[in-house]
Amino acid sequence: MSKTRIVVIGAGFGGLAVALGLRQARDVELTIVDKQNHHLFQPLLYQVATAALSPAEIAAPIRTILRGQRNARVFLDEVIGVDTGAKRVRLKSGVGLDYDRLVIATGARHSYFGHDDWAEFAPGIKTIDDATRVRAQVLSALERAETERQQMPETRGRQLSFVVIGGGPTGVEMAGAIAELTRHATEMEFRYITGACVRVLLVEAGPRLLAAFPEALSAKAKASLEQLGVEVRLGAPVTAIDATSVTVAGARVPVAATIWAAGVQASPAASWLGVIGDRAGRVPVGPDLTVPGLPDVYVIGDTAAVTGADGKPVPGVAPAAKQQGQYVARAIRARGAGRAITTPFAYKNYGNLATIGRQRAVADFGWTTLSGFAAWFVWSTAHLYYLTDFRSRLIVGAQWVWSYFTFDRGARLITGIDGEMPKLGWSPPVKRAA
Repeated sequence: MSKTRIVVIGAGFGGLAVALGLRQARDVELTIVDKQNHHLFQPLLYQVATAALSPAEIAAPIRTILRGQRNARVFLDEVIGVDTGAKRVRLKSGVGLDYDRLVIATGARHSYFGHDDWAEFAPGIKTIDDATRVRAQVLSALERAETERQQMPETRGRQLSFVVIGGGPTGVEMAGAIAELTRHATEMEFRYITGACVRVLLVEAGPRLLAAFPEALSAKAKASLEQLGVEVRLGAPVTAIDATSVTVAGARVPVAATIWAAGVQASPAASWLGVIGDRAGRVPVGPDLTVPGLPDVYVIGDTAAVTGADGKPVPGVAPAAKQQGQYVARAIRARGAGRAITTPFAYKNYGNLATIGRQRAVADFGWTTLSGFAAWFVWSTAHLYYLTDFRSRLIVGAQWVWSYFTFDRGARLITGIDGEMPKLGWSPPVKRAA
């Protein structure tokens, strides 16, 4: 009896859920393709960028996760196209993978709304490399300010400005984490700069932060950020970004580093399949998560435009991708047994969470809301639960407990810059006449 060939593109939350859901399927030959060799817990990537965690604490090799799954093999490669007629996936290496069922779970990348030239100066955070680059920028800015003592304090203060663009959960979490990192570091370990020198600015073009949350929680998030010293600007679109500044609502703001958290664009899966994507490039799918006209192609996670039972779009969050992956695994097993799943995919929203910093968070469960320490505790517990394995949960939990009591961030390493500080738009120290 021939086995059903399943190809899964992407080993994020959705793709990995499909693979793990098929671990007992003996009639399946499973191939997972990813251009990275690791599964990454993206919701905590901002903590790598702000030195709270190390990359290995939120990532695990895909082969390690699937090492006990005998029906699975892993290809470290990049997909460049899909021939739906021949049912073949084309890889950058030149290899072609034939499939009976295809699952596309390639996630999303940053969207700069037509200003792709901003990417060089305002990195987003989607990969470990992104996070370590931002970490190097932030930490190098502190080091330069400490070293360049000849500058006037007010000048140094302007140069120690960090701008986060985007008021969604990622932007809010990033701004709060940078504020805590820079202020505690300057107060405890630096001698010539203080917390008063540091400026953290969160910019949102819309009328409020956390637009998906109730207005009351948005207001509490804004108040919590301001308590940390973050300047919040609402209704302030960004019109220009370069190496030394950000122009917000017509005003130029000198910066040491800019972080982008304002938008995402789906992977090129729509062009692979020859279908028209939505405004964000996502592939429209039916209730069973297959592409209309392509019953053997499933698209899930941030790559898919999924409509829930309530008629609203399913959010691009980790729990949704994981639930979609589990649904697709059940559908594939059922089809292998000669049955069909008639129940459409239904997303179970267990709540929206966003943390602002130490003991500060907001949570919306629909039937009730939380803020402050209670929401922060729920956020911490939920994120530990969703980590891939017990080792990661143990290490991350221990790191959080240690940081909570000591304010210490043990991952403050400047790496990947070949011994030179990143160019952050700094001017040389002013030489004074004798």
